[in-house]
Amino acid sequence: MNDRITKTTAEIDAIAKDAAATFGGLGRDQLNWKPATKSWSVAQCFDHLMTINSMYFPLFERLRSNNVSNTFWEKYSPLSGFFGRYLKKTLSPEYPKKMKTTKKAYPSASDLDGEIILQFGQHQRQLADHIGQISPEIDLRKTIITSPLLSFVTYSLDDTLTILTVHERRHLLQAQRVMETDGFSD
Repeated sequence: MNDRITKTTAEIDAIAKDAAATFGGLGRDQLNWKPATKSWSVAQCFDHLMTINSMYFPLFERLRSNNVSNTFWEKYSPLSGFFGRYLKKTLSPEYPKKMKTTKKAYPSASDLDGEIILQFGQHQRQLADHIGQISPEIDLRKTIITSPLLSFVTYSLDDTLTILTVHERRHLLQAQRVMETDGFSD
């Protein structure tokens, strides 16, 4: 396993531990409480992450072997670098503006299982396992992938690893803000 993969899987593990430490003691009602009708609950933040990350699993399974070739669009898209930089920036925890997601990545409506944080920890182990099994022969910077959300968006596998972790950190902060909202524990 190369250093970049090792670093990413360690960050995924750290995110799971942070989620368990911060949200693991919340009850079902707290996990599903929403500060406003159009806002997400703590549980919905984690449901969204599991939904979106799972969309990458088939890609990671294909990348277990070094026998992966880019599609025509992935090879010749002049926008891969742009999309990678843009997503790393806008999905990071530091980016102040709200982002819209596609319908494919919307979380469940509400009243999610009270075990969602435990499920998220299990999901993180699966995600780390998938990433950890990417062939060490694959050049992370030269391998271009297509976003599982929008078929015209491409970025490098290296950018994918960053996008996944900054996106998770962003939603951890979002879930923390929900807990800090007046009325949360009522």
